[in-house]
Amino acid sequence: MDVQVPARRTNEFSNPSNYTFASHRLRKILRDSSKQPIVLVACGSFSPVTYLHLRMFEMAKDYVRQNTNFEIIGGYLSPVSDQYNKPGLLSAQHRVNMCRLAAEETSSWLMIDPWEAFQNYQRTAVVLDHFDYEINTMLGGVQTQDGEHRNVGVMLLAGSDLISTMSEPGVWSVEDLDLILGRYGTFIIERAGSSMEQATDNLARWRSNIHLVPQLIQNDVSSTKVRLFLRRGLSVRYLLPSAVVDYIEEHNLYLDDGAGAEKEKGKEKDSGSGRREADAGYPTKMLVLS
Repeated sequence: MDVQVPARRTNEFSNPSNYTFASHRLRKILRDSSKQPIVLVACGSFSPVTYLHLRMFEMAKDYVRQNTNFEIIGGYLSPVSDQYNKPGLLSAQHRVNMCRLAAEETSSWLMIDPWEAFQNYQRTAVVLDHFDYEINTMLGGVQTQDGEHRNVGVMLLAGSDLISTMSEPGVWSVEDLDLILGRYGTFIIERAGSSMEQATDNLARWRSNIHLVPQLIQNDVSSTKVRLFLRRGLSVRYLLPSAVVDYIEEHNLYLDDGAGAEKEKGKEKDSGSGRREADAGYPTKMLVLS
């Protein structure tokens, strides 16, 4: 029986003032017309952005080339809103600036979308809808070499803890899971020592849209550890792009990061409506990129 793909929920989005969707690195023409075009979207705190955040895009890119019929035409970092209220969360302006510096210094295909950062907290499902709208409705998707129009698939890029939270009853709303995993899909970077079998079994109805990407060289750098180093006056150079380190030093960031609050991991619960996605959608460490 064919699985019905859920439709985008809305075509109406409130934009921050002076907002422009970044598309300067988005390829407009497919290299291989037999492939399905996709963009990768990583949502997270990025406080600060690390080499692991950037490396996840490259791991997914290798996986896509070797194991799928997709063609990546662009990648986006989408920093979370200040209203997420996570311990150690620097202002959106600083986090967007650092992400932009990191992408410009290290990549030829990554971009920053500040839409989520400069407004009220938005659920992950809404963020993916926004990307779908901007790329396929406003920009018109992509074209093949022969001029044929193609819609672009939007896919979430995240760490392995994401699947664990998605498989827990009551953490995410079924409607949001159906949109994220049913309409869009996700690439999950596996982490050493974490078993994905149970989690993916619980999400069996969407399994074909969940791509598990092995981390062949283990990297456990996290924003939390970087902030701890900075509070202690230790060097973080070569853990972050040089331009990001220079920015942190220039603006004297993370010198007082609320060390006690770091131990609080935001365990507020809800009645199962998906609002606790404030934990699930933007978890710590490698989940959706702390």
